[in-house]
Amino acid sequence: MERWMRAISRYRTAPGADVPVVLSRDGPHGPVVQCADRTAAARGIAPGERVVDVQAIHPDLHVEVADLQGDQALMRRLVYWARRWCPWTVQEGDDGLVLDVTGAAHLFGGEAAILRDMVQMFAMQGLTARAAMAPTRAAARALATHGETPAICRAGDVAAAVAPLPVAALGLAGEDVRLLTRLGLKTVGLLADVPREALMRRFATAAEERNPLILLDRMLGRAPDPLNAPADPQRFLARVRLAEPVIDPYPHLKSLADDLCAALAEAGRGARQLRLTIYRVDSEYRSVQLATAGATRDPAHMLRLFDGRLDGIDPGFGFDLLTLDAPRVEPLAVVQERLDRARDALADVPGLLDRLTARLGQDRVTWSAWTETHRPERVEARVPALTGAPAAPPILARERPVRLLNPAEEVRVIYAVPEGPPTQFRWRRTMYQAVRHAGPERIAPEWWRDRPGTRLRDYYKVEVQDGRRFWLYREGMVGDGRGDAPRWFLHGFFV
Repeated sequence: MERWMRAISRYRTAPGADVPVVLSRDGPHGPVVQCADRTAAARGIAPGERVVDVQAIHPDLHVEVADLQGDQALMRRLVYWARRWCPWTVQEGDDGLVLDVTGAAHLFGGEAAILRDMVQMFAMQGLTARAAMAPTRAAARALATHGETPAICRAGDVAAAVAPLPVAALGLAGEDVRLLTRLGLKTVGLLADVPREALMRRFATAAEERNPLILLDRMLGRAPDPLNAPADPQRFLARVRLAEPVIDPYPHLKSLADDLCAALAEAGRGARQLRLTIYRVDSEYRSVQLATAGATRDPAHMLRLFDGRLDGIDPGFGFDLLTLDAPRVEPLAVVQERLDRARDALADVPGLLDRLTARLGQDRVTWSAWTETHRPERVEARVPALTGAPAAPPILARERPVRLLNPAEEVRVIYAVPEGPPTQFRWRRTMYQAVRHAGPERIAPEWWRDRPGTRLRDYYKVEVQDGRRFWLYREGMVGDGRGDAPRWFLHGFFV
């Protein structure tokens, strides 16, 4: 919710403080609440409820679609950002982080001090953090989500600290929580008082993540709950520190490219993106970023890509630090060259695309991307050549013109019967007489994509007196109830 608030504040005004706001996601029976702001939470709106049910109770509810992919991307970045406190961090659920600070708390002044530092650092990023520390991973999660924060639980006090928490603190699914609640086991303490044999018989066939006995043992430290922290992403960066400020980065590019390519070659990687950053003496920085069509670790090729790209960079009063890094890399194996020393023409294509894109711009060097659709104008689209590899065109079941007009141009058609083929039409102030035709080929609207009221099309392949063949279509039918009289358009040309 806080990420969404920051995002919308850049381009529009957020709803008032007295308006309940929720973010929704798709559910099995319609949109459900993903998260709620403080006003909505104060009214009892909880995640998982259906949006239509909540709107019936709260007509002033403001609903926005949640950016789930953006939220997960932020969480992945926070996992590595949180390693400023300890080297072992993992994501817990959709909005949680688990940190193993064993042996690291004293570096920040103790357990209470490190918790305060965590809350303050997240607040500086515009995020509210609920922090808790406990001997076990499950106990820390339960105290952070269902207890008073910040909380510190010492070894030996876990059972007493988690006893008043609801059974939902174990991480059980909603139906399992309802089952235990109906049985009168509303808190973790009440569940812990039940004999183990009874729980084992009742949940013998349940999976580990839905077995209350296993989850309780993990929370109390009776069963292992290891932390499988992902490895730090390998960063490929070359830097040059200067004794005095300079204003021209070109003399230092070669050494940066050589160092970066050496690091890439050692790891068996190639750069797909390059970023040159200069750090000015006035504490500002400027960067230039470019992409490549294929993975590369050729220093000469990198230098050619930066030709003319640094002219617009503002050095200010000078800079004393330059870095060249590869934000995106791909595996790049060593390729055996041909024994006759002949050049591989296909191997030169990515380099050519890189140079053309660097000189002309990414939107001017494109190739075709294909889409499965009935509408002819939607089959082919142009995408930047650096975004991926070209795809083979689809196999067409019917003949299509070699050139399409986008958009189609309206023509005036004279025909014998209302639903008949065109006999004579005027296009661009020239009258054409139809000699023969083929059709119609009817293409209906795509209801899942087109707007309501879109009319169907009847396509005709028309040959005129001078031998040219046109592709015309009639939009709509007489009496279809979707507009006035049908209109005719010229959409393409055949060979």
